[in-house]
Amino acid sequence: MSKSGGAHRWRMAWTVLGAIVFALGSFWLLELANKSAEEINASKQVNDPDYFVTNFSVVRMDLQGKPSYIVSGTKLTHYPADDSSDIDHPFVRKISPDLPPLNMNAELAHIDQGNTRLQLYRNVVIDRVASPKAQNMTLKTEALTVFPDEERMETAVPVDMLLGTSHVTGVGMKANNATGVVDVQQNLRIVYPPAPRKPAAAK
Repeated sequence: MSKSGGAHRWRMAWTVLGAIVFALGSFWLLELANKSAEEINASKQVNDPDYFVTNFSVVRMDLQGKPSYIVSGTKLTHYPADDSSDIDHPFVRKISPDLPPLNMNAELAHIDQGNTRLQLYRNVVIDRVASPKAQNMTLKTEALTVFPDEERMETAVPVDMLLGTSHVTGVGMKANNATGVVDVQQNLRIVYPPAPRKPAAAK
């Protein structure tokens, strides 16, 4: 066997081996790309909404079978990944046995945590008429988190509130609808109405 023939065979062997390695590497990269694409598509499918409802109204009952709150809106979008929902132009009415209804309006809402947390966004307005147990209240803010089952709500952004005849403003608030307690956390400012003038004494 000549040295040139042996060298030629070695070159052929290295060429074939390189081709095999390249083919295996290409196959591995192709499988990796396909797997990544499948994972991305699966992730997208999980995060995509599974149904829409337009012009809807839902009544949630309490443990005694009585209406607890009513939720309506122009569109509801449900996400199966975390069983949450987005609502366009929501209207929520919280119904309590011994208090007037608490009405809530906003441009957007998000419901999650097993339908126990409601997050309202943009032009949020909360309204409740007066009763023997609570003053009338009108609250305006840009973001509000409501826990309807716990009768409480909170926000970390500025609030503007009419409570009875007093005007209250501040940043950050926690309120309990059942007890009527409202806690404004920062920059609290309260404007009370002027005291009525006593009638002038007759001369």
